[in-house]
Amino acid sequence: MTVEIKAPPDFVWARLSDLSSHSEWMSDAASISFLTEQRRGVGVRMQVPTRVGIFRITDLMEIDEWIEGRRMGVRHVGPVSGWGSFELSDHPPRCRLTWTEHLRFPWYLGGVLAERSLRPVLRRIFRANLIRFQKRVEDDWEGG
Repeated sequence: MTVEIKAPPDFVWARLSDLSSHSEWMSDAASISFLTEQRRGVGVRMQVPTRVGIFRITDLMEIDEWIEGRRMGVRHVGPVSGWGSFELSDHPPRCRLTWTEHLRFPWYLGGVLAERSLRPVLRRIFRANLIRFQKRVEDDWEGG
């Protein structure tokens, strides 16, 4: 999913790279607990209690890619596995933010059936999260 944000990439990256704030705009993330002293860059590990409808899991994630100002990759290593990324590209006077997720559910959470049935739900949640992030950044940029 992609949104265009009316702010420069460095400003957007400053907000996006603040991992501790992600639970403020991601409705499915109840909180974020860091499992490492490190808070930025490759190697950061986090525990995120996650809720989607009646599903409750603790998502364990590790930042596995960090290109300063441009791209952040995450590996999901908990009950739900897979990978995701955020990527910024400059499109003056805007910045384009693209969020990609590839998730796999274990058999005891419904496996492939859950992946297929939850795909539209997760897409709506992630899209709403992106729009919430976009609005926060644009409000901060205009107010700054």
